[in-house]
Amino acid sequence: MSRNNRLFMLIMILLLLSGCGTRVIDGQQVDKKDKIIIKFSHVVEENTPKGLAAIRFANLVRERSKGIIEVQAFPNSQLFKDGEEFEALSRGDVQMIAPTTSKVAQLFPQWQIWDLPYLFDDLDSVHQIMDGPLGKTLLDQLHQKNMKGLAMWDNGFKHLTNNDHPITKPGDLKGLTFRIMSQGILEEQFHSFGAATLYLPFNDVYQSLEEGRAQGQENTISNIYTKNFDQVQSYLTLSQHGFMGYAVMVNEDFWNQLPAQARELLEETMAEVTQWERDIAQKLNEEQLRELQKRNQIKIYTLNNEERNIWQEDFALVYTKFAQKCGTDFLNDVKESLELAGE
Repeated sequence: MSRNNRLFMLIMILLLLSGCGTRVIDGQQVDKKDKIIIKFSHVVEENTPKGLAAIRFANLVRERSKGIIEVQAFPNSQLFKDGEEFEALSRGDVQMIAPTTSKVAQLFPQWQIWDLPYLFDDLDSVHQIMDGPLGKTLLDQLHQKNMKGLAMWDNGFKHLTNNDHPITKPGDLKGLTFRIMSQGILEEQFHSFGAATLYLPFNDVYQSLEEGRAQGQENTISNIYTKNFDQVQSYLTLSQHGFMGYAVMVNEDFWNQLPAQARELLEETMAEVTQWERDIAQKLNEEQLRELQKRNQIKIYTLNNEERNIWQEDFALVYTKFAQKCGTDFLNDVKESLELAGE
């Protein structure tokens, strides 16, 4: 008998042994024979790395639990916008969310480490921190808000778009207004060079760019492509200046009342999907950049190594402010871990 079938049998036995009584799911009493429902809310399109991974996770869980556990994925802010997800999770209106690490940083400032410009050279260095002791430390912080972190997913590196002029050096940001997804480091990186910022939920970005309330924004290629930002932006700078990732989390009370075998099945499936998601994120960003080039609606400029070095040096003030807020020791620990990983 396969491992997944054994897990299924154990879940069934546990439910049968508990008789015809009731159990509590999402604050409501339901009959034992009813399936476990997990509402998974997120804010991006279905054809993005997160959207596709959510669908894959739902399908695998349904298959492996023989339908006992049903993950219902709600993409594109169908249920809640990105500024509303934490409250929805806390209330039990949804059981699973996958906000950007930048959103999590509004609750736990050390999560801004993922936002520091040019901290990571490549995705391998990102994963070294994600999957190592520091990543676990960050996920453990979620317990303070009755949340349990299950995984960290990729969306890739961010780039800059705007509708005013080409951006090739930090000084080109001056005078422009950029949409940001959260306050803190993301504000500082623009304010340092004389740019203004406008906080907006993700699904409001297209309209704000179209109306000119913001002249630019930062995002991954997959988000730029799937949201058609090239229709309302004239210039794209392939800056690769910051990482964008997601923290997949569940309501901890809900999680703790699940049968142990159900938790095991969900965790094992999530681990498998996480590796798949990281691969598909890189693949989609590469493919969709080629599609943007084919569309030819936006002028694309790629920073060379010398230009990127200049950007990195000019962002020094952002690092200083991060250290003041989150601790020099923590920043040094991250840098040391990256150095050891690169040896």
